[in-house]
Amino acid sequence: MFRHPLLLLLALIVALLGIGLLGIGAFPPSVAPQPVERTVPADRFGTR
Repeated sequence: MFRHPLLLLLALIVALLGIGLLGIGAFPPSVAPQPVERTVPADRFGTR
């Protein structure tokens, strides 16, 4: 197998991260719709 177990562990971690990113890219999580909040015009808070 490998001479250095740390290299094997690092390769496994990188492979799992790559597979995870590909999975998220192929099947992105659904986003819940949220209501849009209207902003108050800034001229209401101006000085007189």
